[in-house]
Amino acid sequence: MISLIPVGYVRSPRTGATDDGWGAIQSEIELCPEYGPEALDGIDEFSHIEVVYLFHRVSEDRVERGARHPRENLKWPKVGIFAQRGKNRPNRLGVSIARLLGRRGRQLILKSLDAIDGTPVLDIKPVMREFLPIGEIQQPQWTHELMNHYWE
Repeated sequence: MISLIPVGYVRSPRTGATDDGWGAIQSEIELCPEYGPEALDGIDEFSHIEVVYLFHRVSEDRVERGARHPRENLKWPKVGIFAQRGKNRPNRLGVSIARLLGRRGRQLILKSLDAIDGTPVLDIKPVMREFLPIGEIQQPQWTHELMNHYWE
């Protein structure tokens, strides 16, 4: 059995998990009380952070273990859950890179974090160029259409 305990929670004006329009969202991550502000020392020298979080509102009966059409859109091919980034994943884990706007004590102020208010944060990491993919990224054409309005 694996047990994870949140390190913090998202505070966001977004309360519902909608698919598009995440680019202008400004939110915060507040660390849990057992983490002092020193846990974030030095993070404000980075422009972006990577956030691992739990899709906490996805119920067990909605979890996909096989294949489906992304966003239930029949125009797009039916692909395995591990060939898409939907929230109805087996372990309900989300990973996102957000712009770090600032820090106040135990709080991080972010832009473009695609997580809703109350989302449990499992880990926070600074984004370093050396950890980004090397070379060209390849993806199917339908994913460009899916992501067309995601960050608007």
